[in-house]
Amino acid sequence: MSDNRPNRLSVFKTYKLYVGGKFPRSESGRVYEVTAKTSAADAAGKGTWLANAPQSSRKDARDAVVAARKAFGGWSGATAYNRGQVLYRVAEMLEGRRDQFVHEVADAEGLSKSKAAAVVDATVDRWVWYAGWTDKIGQVVGGANPVAGPFFNLSTPEPTGVVAVLAPQESSFLGLVSVIAPVIATGNTAVVVASARAPLPALSLGEVLATSDVPGGVVNILSGKTAEIATPLAAHQDVNAIDLTGADPALAKELEIAAADNLKRVLRPQPVGEGGAIDWTAAPGTHRLTAFLETKTVWHPTGALGVSGSSY
Repeated sequence: MSDNRPNRLSVFKTYKLYVGGKFPRSESGRVYEVTAKTSAADAAGKGTWLANAPQSSRKDARDAVVAARKAFGGWSGATAYNRGQVLYRVAEMLEGRRDQFVHEVADAEGLSKSKAAAVVDATVDRWVWYAGWTDKIGQVVGGANPVAGPFFNLSTPEPTGVVAVLAPQESSFLGLVSVIAPVIATGNTAVVVASARAPLPALSLGEVLATSDVPGGVVNILSGKTAEIATPLAAHQDVNAIDLTGADPALAKELEIAAADNLKRVLRPQPVGEGGAIDWTAAPGTHRLTAFLETKTVWHPTGALGVSGSSY
């Protein structure tokens, strides 16, 4: 029997959005070309074609907010320990698809295979790191407060709600995970706008989330023009916070103004790396974990014991 495999047609991957645990195409029906990043391609102005990515519309953004709001109650109500288990399962799935992500990151960022592999390994480690913080951050930022009187005064962190996340434009995978993981680790749900130029690792991450234990709607991933998607998210009355990492200075200013209408929390990180870029390889710290947490303080009377008036 002859082997006809060399003559077969390749089956190209169709990338789709990830909204509410499902994989819809953009309701607009639009797509745009995604090309590989190489020095030669940059010089010529056009790289090698990789795929057609969905170009999300305002309607897709609104649908993603609805899905995120629907998922918020169950996700925020889960125990922190359970969220940690779920996030660790995602890391397991990422490790299992390591070769795929190495290939996608190499194309997206113009890296050699060895450098792309290092980025993917760092990304999986970063996800595990945040998974470990789910049941610890409350101990760090919460606590019992000393008060004058027979009261318990306890402060505990609670998630803000639905967070719109503009993923970094240049760091298509490590930066992406570094902005998504802390948002959901603390009980929020996310609407993520992927890198406009390099969205494929983000869209593939949606496939990993769908086959892990993360409930549908906890993370929703959109691709397309950042300004077109982010503008309705910043003005949306049911979005509680927005991370402006992937916005340029002019767009970030516009989005901050729009976000003020319903007093959204706004994270506008300041670049600290070489050339004004954020160094995603640096130790992340806890500032992104606390950026979208709110503190609830409860007073509770302790009562009095005996005639001496001592309290417990």
